[in-house]
Amino acid sequence: MRKVTDDERRDRIGLRHALATAATGVEAAVRAVTCLHATEASSSYLSAYARSRADRESISDALFGQRTVVRQLAMRRTVFAFPVDLLAAARGSASARVTRQLTARLAKDAELAGIDDGPAWVDNRCAEALEAIREEPGTTAQLRARVPELNTRIAAEGRPAVLAPAGSRVLSVLAASGSVVRGNNAGRWQVSRPVWTDIQQWLGEDPGVLDEREGYRELVRRWLWSFGPGTEDDLVWWLGATKTAVRRALDDVGAAPALLEDGTPAWLHPDDEEEVRLDRDWAALLPALDPTTMGWRHRDFYLGGHGPQLFDGAGNAGPTAWWNGRIVGTWTQQPDGTVEVVPVEPVPVAAAAALEEEAAKLTAWFDGDVVATGYLPPVVRGRVSRGSA
Repeated sequence: MRKVTDDERRDRIGLRHALATAATGVEAAVRAVTCLHATEASSSYLSAYARSRADRESISDALFGQRTVVRQLAMRRTVFAFPVDLLAAARGSASARVTRQLTARLAKDAELAGIDDGPAWVDNRCAEALEAIREEPGTTAQLRARVPELNTRIAAEGRPAVLAPAGSRVLSVLAASGSVVRGNNAGRWQVSRPVWTDIQQWLGEDPGVLDEREGYRELVRRWLWSFGPGTEDDLVWWLGATKTAVRRALDDVGAAPALLEDGTPAWLHPDDEEEVRLDRDWAALLPALDPTTMGWRHRDFYLGGHGPQLFDGAGNAGPTAWWNGRIVGTWTQQPDGTVEVVPVEPVPVAAAAALEEEAAKLTAWFDGDVVATGYLPPVVRGRVSRGSA
């Protein structure tokens, strides 16, 4: 059984995640990490830029013009940007699991608000909303204006004493099911105001739905190539799935067993048993919730002891600064858009220079725009304005 050292794992990040050598285009950048986080509107732009050096127009074209990358609610109730050919796998597995969870919670909260048959109420609201979207795509506010029942006030999720309009939660159920997608963005590139659109209208055809077993197999196959070696625990966390589903998928893929440097059992893609090494230095500035930062549950080999400085209490990462496969700091934006690197440990002179060069390039890419994140790292709270990527 092959042992994969931490040094090799860090080299793999540089090569497989297109951070040491840029990918050729936006779609290739997405495939390098299986899919991009898209919870915040700016995240997918910044993650794609970090891996391809694409300008904003090219990234927008992939999302809204060519539509080769599509945003879908999936693993762990998170919005991801998937290559189109991976949608069927996600819809049948991780997204289907989220759909069931969201539907059950919405039905329960509807009944807490006095509605007799919660499941039937959810089905009816989803059908009404889907019909309205097929007639004319719209933002959440526009759909609430056109479908009065979406304004029904029910118990807010996790807060039974608080009533709130149900529209957003109904649309989340539809989004997780894959019936609708976040189509055009009615806001600026760094602000999320999705125009909800029927998926067949958006893509020209329905991408289909794999069954659960096939869907998890394909997600695990791609994750292993991007992130392997990884542990069963890493995959359970990343997928938001059960151990049973992960173990079956690993078996279906024919994953190759390996050992991490500390002796922990792990898995590799079946075609990925040769040693991977990198012979150059590299630096990167990644946004909040970047797929590389969030790709594993066990992060010591690239994060070290910096978690409390860079992650919030829920395990969400803010922006990160990388040197040769390790997180060595964060970065922020000043009010004029200038990017500033904030180390959390001493770095070599070469690393400091490379990170400053990356900051200058990113400042130019922003061209004066400032973006805000809900995941500001603890280490910089109070240091600058909320303006941060």
